[in-house]
Amino acid sequence: MPIEHDTLTLAQWFTPSYPLGAFAYSHGLETAIAGGQIDNAASLQAWLRDVLVHGSGRNDCILLRAGFDCEGPEALADVDAHARAFAASAERLAETNVQGDAFARTTQAIWGTAMPPACHPVAVGYAAAQLCLPLTLTAQMYLQSFASNLVSAAVRLVPLGQTEGQAVLAALTPLCREIVQDTGNATLGDLAGSAFMSDIAAMRHETLEHRIFRS
Repeated sequence: MPIEHDTLTLAQWFTPSYPLGAFAYSHGLETAIAGGQIDNAASLQAWLRDVLVHGSGRNDCILLRAGFDCEGPEALADVDAHARAFAASAERLAETNVQGDAFARTTQAIWGTAMPPACHPVAVGYAAAQLCLPLTLTAQMYLQSFASNLVSAAVRLVPLGQTEGQAVLAALTPLCREIVQDTGNATLGDLAGSAFMSDIAAMRHETLEHRIFRS
């Protein structure tokens, strides 16, 4: 595919209008905001930086790469099993599973890809390989889309102004590139996580008294 087509295809995948239901998930942010741990743009940026570097962001990048390298459904199922095993809570598992299934269905319907259901980053990597899309650009845009969805949730919940939210996203964009570069040689054996406050917030979300989001 021409480079312009690659970019536009990925932009379509990661636009909020692609029907994944991502808008319904806050990745534990709702709990953290309700508890006062995030109350302005600076604390949001610090929280999201930790999630990207030490938690789901880095792991999702590794899983996306592994999905890209899969040669057939059996290999995909093995990578997907790792993705499910590393989900820190039932809500985190539901978040990646529901979005991955929706991504697989929509992408298969539009591009005719052979897409078994899989967790979101695994499904994205697998589909990108089938359509010969560039891995590095796919991973960068995936991470930026992940961060963008959480910024959007925080804009509604904190609340923050739209300009403040976009400033946070702009500040995190170079970090997305760095994570993709740093995980260039990573394998499933490098999956790990130490964003414990984010993981605990996701676990506690189930018992949050007033909830807007599903996670």
